[in-house]
Amino acid sequence: MIKLYNTLTHQKEEFVPIKNNVVGIYTCGPTVYWYAHIGNFRTYIFEDILKRMFLYNDFKVKHVMNITDVGHLTSDSDHGEDKMLIGARREGKTIWEVAKFYEEAFFKDAAKLNILKADTICKATDHVKEMIKLIQKLEHNNMTYIANGNVYYDISKFKPYGKMAHLNLEELKAGARVEIDAHKRNPHDFVLWFTRSKFHDQEMKWPSPWGLGYPGWHIECSAMSMKYLGDHFDIHCGGVDHIPVHHTNEIAQSEGATGHKWVNYWMHGEFLVQHDNTKMSKSSGEILTLDNLHRKGFSPIEYRYLCLNTHYKTPLSFSMEAMTSAKNSFENLKEKILEYRKSDREIVNTGHIDKYRAEFNEAITDDLNTAKSLAILWAVVKDKDLNDREKYLLLLDFDRVFGLGLDKIEHEDVIVPEEVMSVVRERERARRNKDFKKSDQLRDVIKMMGFHVDDTDAGPRLKRL
Repeated sequence: MIKLYNTLTHQKEEFVPIKNNVVGIYTCGPTVYWYAHIGNFRTYIFEDILKRMFLYNDFKVKHVMNITDVGHLTSDSDHGEDKMLIGARREGKTIWEVAKFYEEAFFKDAAKLNILKADTICKATDHVKEMIKLIQKLEHNNMTYIANGNVYYDISKFKPYGKMAHLNLEELKAGARVEIDAHKRNPHDFVLWFTRSKFHDQEMKWPSPWGLGYPGWHIECSAMSMKYLGDHFDIHCGGVDHIPVHHTNEIAQSEGATGHKWVNYWMHGEFLVQHDNTKMSKSSGEILTLDNLHRKGFSPIEYRYLCLNTHYKTPLSFSMEAMTSAKNSFENLKEKILEYRKSDREIVNTGHIDKYRAEFNEAITDDLNTAKSLAILWAVVKDKDLNDREKYLLLLDFDRVFGLGLDKIEHEDVIVPEEVMSVVRERERARRNKDFKKSDQLRDVIKMMGFHVDDTDAGPRLKRL
């Protein structure tokens, strides 16, 4: 049984697909005006684990992800500057050039993290026609009004508004958490289509029944998810910051248009938080990208491994110390994989293997408990009743969900300074002469020089500490 925490109902529920053994998943993709940072990628890693968990359990997954290249303001509401304009001004390029560059950068980084690509990737600018049709449907259902040339969604016409975010319409006073817009009937009404842009240099505009303009941010996800998944599908994902505005508005406009339930399960990943307990955000200007981490000596997969240690619904406390610990643990795992791969032993403990597989799947299907699943992996490593071949196959099986690329691990060429190699050669002479006391002393010297030495049949093998 698969159990998932549903933000909509605020409880963990058994997952029941709309179609047997088929799951439709929509995930909010990047706004391509700047690099995605590691906090953003924590959400994409959680969504990737979700997708892999379903595949591991023999589901057919239809995964749709959007690319926001128009309409997203610096606020999730209707105020602030257009994010794409900010990127264009910053770099002296057109919006289209900025969007193309950062979309490509996003997918390069996602590939480095072993994130499976969505089955359908849809750009907002390619689906304006679908957005217009959806707005017209809302207009027909008397859910909209026009003021100052813009088309607004009237939240008073949708009684369940704010249910997922625990918003109380009676308490939504003017000016509370949103900028006052004199043209709105309610401060939480939102723009579906802009014809009166707040920005004189807005490049992206399309003809519409309401005049030349561009869509609001929220409408794109409703229009595109319905096109590719239908007007009722299984799971919608995103970060917790999307709950109070973006996803609340998506529900209102989607169900206001269709008149029925839109999404069965809503799942949200928590923030990555820094040492001062603040979330990592582009607005602060202080972000870490995968390239930044690489320059500090950490690989993208080591960051993915770090994320596995914390449940997706728990804030992930990030520090270089935590990254170092994850790096060391993952290095240890890679060494085990290389060791186990050499084994040609027969599979004899099938019952023991089946027990571990059942334990692993029970953990990962319990709302993606990656921390417990990872503990089961290390229990396999330590189990003396399993031979190396059995451990290797189990770890590769678990990695179908973890996505660490354990089947592709190779020995890494370590560049060792000559002064270290000189001590290594001296230690080898001591070992040949059975002077084990001196050999141990020289091992400590090598360690002080920053290397660990393993004695193998093929000779000494060094790795950096």
